[in-house]
Amino acid sequence: MSSQITPSYLQFTEIAGEEVSQEQIDRMVNRYAWAGSYCKGKDVLEVACGTGQGLGYLSKLSRTLQAGDVSPELVGIAKSIYQDSITIVELDAHKLPYNDASIDVILLFEALYYLSSPELFVQECARVLRSSGQVLIATANRDLYDFNPSLHTYRYYSASDLPELFLPAGFKVRIFGDTPLEQVSLRQKLLRPLKRLAVRFNIIPKTMGGKRLLKRLVFGRMVPMPAQLEIPGDLIYHATAVVAGQPDHKHKVLFCEATLAH
Repeated sequence: MSSQITPSYLQFTEIAGEEVSQEQIDRMVNRYAWAGSYCKGKDVLEVACGTGQGLGYLSKLSRTLQAGDVSPELVGIAKSIYQDSITIVELDAHKLPYNDASIDVILLFEALYYLSSPELFVQECARVLRSSGQVLIATANRDLYDFNPSLHTYRYYSASDLPELFLPAGFKVRIFGDTPLEQVSLRQKLLRPLKRLAVRFNIIPKTMGGKRLLKRLVFGRMVPMPAQLEIPGDLIYHATAVVAGQPDHKHKVLFCEATLAH
């Protein structure tokens, strides 16, 4: 993440009180619940934490929790929510301000595609993590035929090439799928071909306001984004394993578990 584009993140990040789809909240709950079993009793770092919707949940599970984001505005909002209960700092994912072998689990959710040099982030993870430490990634699945990339992104990694990102740095990789397409609403299924045409002809709204209007059309009723997600501490979320190194056309979201192999 580069500070050169920091102002864009406030414009394109949902914050507490803004209208979002219920599916978006459900997807956030899923990824943090999936990560929860990895974080129990561990020293955890969330990179690109945004305004920190999942930090309250993680803090109840982990031994220690630190978080950060490249955007000073987003860090300021997160700090106003958690005060001094969680250490939240400005940081660059390409150069993590942490000691060697000091963290057990690193989370990067829906932000890998904003990194100009994701290989540097992976190398930093290998440095900062303890032996057998893990990186947990949640990212949009670019292999869907109606996939629409966000502004200010560099590259989306799919189930086909996520292993290629982590294997050279000494990680073992497993890939999971979340939000199966077969379970989305009938409205979404009917509108997917129209979305594909809109993506093809580049008429998808670029602003958050325009995207909210589109989401109302696709998802129907909107709900306010919470400042903190309500996730039961004993919730266990089982994501669906998919074949690493092969395209996945069945899920909206991909989870990647990368374990340091030493």
